[in-house]
Amino acid sequence: MRASAIEFRFRMVIQIVVVVLGFWAPWLGTFDLGRRISTLEWLALEINRLGIVSFTVATPIVIVLGALAAAIGAVLRVWGAAYLGYDIVHHGQMQGRAVMVAGPYRYVRNPLYLGGWFMMIAISLLMPPSGALFTVVLITVFYMRLTLGEEAFLAAQLGEPYAEYKQAVPRLLPRLRAGLPAASAQPRWLAAVLAEVTAIGIFIALAFLSWTYNSLLMIKAILICFGISLVVRGFARSKTNGGQSAA
Repeated sequence: MRASAIEFRFRMVIQIVVVVLGFWAPWLGTFDLGRRISTLEWLALEINRLGIVSFTVATPIVIVLGALAAAIGAVLRVWGAAYLGYDIVHHGQMQGRAVMVAGPYRYVRNPLYLGGWFMMIAISLLMPPSGALFTVVLITVFYMRLTLGEEAFLAAQLGEPYAEYKQAVPRLLPRLRAGLPAASAQPRWLAAVLAEVTAIGIFIALAFLSWTYNSLLMIKAILICFGISLVVRGFARSKTNGGQSAA
């Protein structure tokens, strides 16, 4: 059930493949599984069909819930990255320097994966319903594999301190009150915002652009933010390599 080192190294590529397949949903034409409408529209239509509220009321409800999921995802990703650091968040190998007991890590052990999951919930609203189901299920399984893999690695690297941390802080369901006192750590907010441009872009798309009812516009905005994140990542990597060469 645990993710391998290869899966961890190529975790971004794997997520991209899953998301692309979710949007593409090639099985729709092959198996005649329904019209190619967004999950956002489909949910509003289903709520209307069930007689709960009208379509015109259901649509903004779904949009607000999607924006809320995107907001939770962006906050957790930025908050977690601010304390963990850009290098560790995007490193190709698992890192186990010390137990992190600051920021969101006092409430939940895996805020980045939890935030990523909420991001996927939000972005799946722009996919066809079957594509959204496909994406959420596969991403949930993949994140659990990554979580278990990292926990095994950290347990081997850090030993008893990490075992005590696991006892005090839940894996994925955050506590309302911190399980441990805060360690001294300085958050790097600017680096975190730059590292999580995609998460912020998904929130902007769901919270503001969704009111245009133009899914293509929202997808373009998210792709632009993703492109910016790749540029930031490339710049950060070249800066790190340059610093190592100078040393």
